[in-house]
Amino acid sequence: MIKVVNIISDSNIGGAGRCVLNFLKYYDRNKFDVSVIVPRGSQLIPEIEKLKTEVIEADNIAEKSFDVQAIGQLMAIITNLRPDIVHTHGCLSGRFAAKACLRKVVYTRHSVFPVKKIISRQPGKYINKALNEYLADDIIAVAEAAKENLLEGGISAKKIKVILNGVEEVKPCTAEENRETREKYGLSESDFVVGIMARMEEYKGHKYLIDAAEILKKKGKNIKVLIAGTGAYEEELKRYTAEKQMEDTIIFAGFVSDVRRILGVMNVQANASYGTEATSLALLEGMSLGIPAVVSNYGGNPGVITHGENGYIFRTKDSEDMAGYLEKLYDEKETYEYMKKKSKKIFNSKFTADIYADNICDVYSGLVKNKRKKKDEGKIVWKPRRLK
Repeated sequence: MIKVVNIISDSNIGGAGRCVLNFLKYYDRNKFDVSVIVPRGSQLIPEIEKLKTEVIEADNIAEKSFDVQAIGQLMAIITNLRPDIVHTHGCLSGRFAAKACLRKVVYTRHSVFPVKKIISRQPGKYINKALNEYLADDIIAVAEAAKENLLEGGISAKKIKVILNGVEEVKPCTAEENRETREKYGLSESDFVVGIMARMEEYKGHKYLIDAAEILKKKGKNIKVLIAGTGAYEEELKRYTAEKQMEDTIIFAGFVSDVRRILGVMNVQANASYGTEATSLALLEGMSLGIPAVVSNYGGNPGVITHGENGYIFRTKDSEDMAGYLEKLYDEKETYEYMKKKSKKIFNSKFTADIYADNICDVYSGLVKNKRKKKDEGKIVWKPRRLK
């Protein structure tokens, strides 16, 4: 039995937390014993406990990668649990603590963002490389774009494994549920619904989707845009929508707890991010239902959407390019039906939660195997002298 401790600094249930939860549902419990360290009071706690997994609360790790005060407490927890492997989800304090306890360390990079100049140039690049490679035996990038971020910061390619996120297949809504959702948001059966599920932050690119919808509206397309989520940019987006007199086309759904209801009425899913995007879990959930997507060419989006297969990729911050691809899916019924089938097929082959869990378990098994191999190589083996 390989014992693993995951450390995550999320107080809320974000993308990294959902990845941990998906792993906990599907890993092989006959081979691995997994527990999770979370910030005190984290929303993840009841969800982890539902999965019959030990959860330990820690101070000074909430919503931050490093806090020197957290290291001592994490060391005490790790010493008590005696894991073979400590898997940190961005938590630098956890990596320091695990190394101090002489544990094998896995670090997952869940995000993609422009690399700061201080670590993309010398001497910062060398320091970043040395620190991260010392503190992690294996580094997981959740998208090729995340790997590129790490490489730009000087980290060696041989240290990095790309493991794409995976999600559970979303249960399709019934006809009655879809009717209720359409009624709730004022949608008709004939509306072509483009949905976006993302935090309302400027870098998520909602404005470019609103502009694309305006282009299509002026062409007489019967399109509706359903925006699910909240965030700091919400009021600005509502003001922008009003200025453009697009209130009859843009629908703000707010926070949605049951995403399957929103997905159930979507014809196309959109992702217009230009600031941070790894492997979008929302896109994967849509794919599980056979929903094609139109996405920006930023970050991990091209790793999820194959242009012309399960959707289209438009030039980042280019509303006209985005509108053109949405229009193709609106007008070309055969293309749309092909992409629906392809979305489902690609999801089943690459992005399921059990595939994701198996890939993570392979990393764990490889680390323990290498550890035992090195230990065996260091043994002195006595051989009897052959008698003449």
